[in-house]
Formats: sequence, structure tokens, C-alpha cells
Amino acid sequence: MINSLIKRRLENDEPVFGTFVKFASPNLVEMIGLSGFDFIIIDSEHANLTHGEMEELIRAAQLVGMAAIVRTADAGEANILHALDSGASGIQVPSLSSAAEARAVIRRAKYHPIGERGWAPGCRAGDYAFTPPKTYIERANRDTTVAVHVENARMAADIEALCQVEHLDVAFIGTGDLSQSLGYPGEADHPEVLKVVDKVVDACKRAGRHFGMVASNPDNLKAAVERGARYIAWQSDMVMYKNALKGAADRFAPFRANRREV
Repeated sequence: MINSLIKRRLENDEPVFGTFVKFASPNLVEMIGLSGFDFIIIDSEHANLTHGEMEELIRAAQLVGMAAIVRTADAGEANILHALDSGASGIQVPSLSSAAEARAVIRRAKYHPIGERGWAPGCRAGDYAFTPPKTYIERANRDTTVAVHVENARMAADIEALCQVEHLDVAFIGTGDLSQSLGYPGEADHPEVLKVVDKVVDACKRAGRHFGMVASNPDNLKAAVERGARYIAWQSDMVMYKNALKGAADRFAPFRANRREV
């Protein structure tokens, strides 16, 4: 039940476009897929999602042919297992500080002979044991996408080593946390932050590694694609819904302005 759309398109050097999902609504996930997104990033780092809710979001994404990545709360083995056993297309792991920590993520996300992922073929990802274990393990190792965040000064400084980590698919540049780590919280466009982002992008390109970015507006999106980003997150469900609701409210605001108080 693993949707390998992202993995295959990245292998072909094609861009994929997703969005962060913070609301526990399978219906809205279906709408995201029907609108044309390639994938969602289920945000279990910053959103209050249970493991059961996460699995329902994964199921909804797969129903409309969309891949589902889980941003785990951390690099803990249990969180990685819950995401992948539920059938996620992959994981996106935040708060790492070194290439060594990224290698530990790979070990937890992949089965032998690549890693040491907890043995559980009788899970949703393994078709509830209807798929032979050997077949499932081969598919899981082949089709699972692994992304890690580059969002602090320590990881950015170790980017050359990170680019040499086997079986890592995406280095995701988190400029929000990176700006804070560099001493300029919230200033993603600060020259010192941009300098570090350039360093990370250049290292990924030299090593032939895919990198990811958030695009919050059309200019960000165009710039990310032109820089060579292949894994791009457009805003989040919360931001898109907020913008749509605000746009709707703006339509009737002029009529409210003329309302007489009673």
C-alpha cells in the first residue's frame, strides 16, 4: 500500500509539489489530492494528530492517488515506525544536527540489509500480511522516501557529509528554524541566512542530491524551481484555508460596513 509516486519522480529528476497538512480531516486531504497536489506532508511535529488520525489521512491521500509523507515529531524509532507501518510513502524528520543522526534515521526507516527497522510485515503498509514478507520488505526498502530537515547551523555546517549519506532522498531546507539558529529569528531573507541556504543548495547540487523548500508565494515557488528544488511544499492546509476564508469574508465586508447598528 505504499504510494511510490514521489520516489519514482525524484529518480527521474522531476519536481513534485505538496503541502503541509495540520488538520485531521480526511475529506480535506481528498480535496487536496483532487485539486492536483502530488503529495501531502502530515505534520505530526507541530500539529496535534494521533497515530490513528495520521493513518486515516494517509488512507485518504492514497484513495485519490496522492503520496503521503509524515513529518515525524522527532527522529525517535517509535515515531518512524508508526508512520511507515501505517503505509506512509515516507518520512520527513526534523531537528537533526549531523549526518550521523541522518544515518540513524535511515537505519530506523529501512529493513535489513539496509537498516534495522522493527520487523512488522503484519501492518497496513504490508497489506495486513496478505503480501509475502519478502516481497513487502523489498518494496518498502525500494519505495520509501526519506527526507531530513536542514534547519539549524550545525546540520548546515555538516551538509557535505549529509550529501554522502546513502539512501537519503531529500535534504529539506527549513529557513524558519534556520534563521533562528543563526540568530535572526523570523528573518528568512536575512543575508546571513541566505548565505547558508546557498551553501546547502550548492552542496546538494555538487553531490547530485535532491533538496526541498517551502514556497509561500508565487515568487518563492518560481525561485525554488529555478534553483533546482525538486521537492516543494506549497504553504499548508491551514494557510490555504485561511486565505480562502479571508477572501470570502472580504467579499461581504463592504456590505457589513454599511450595516446600521440596532
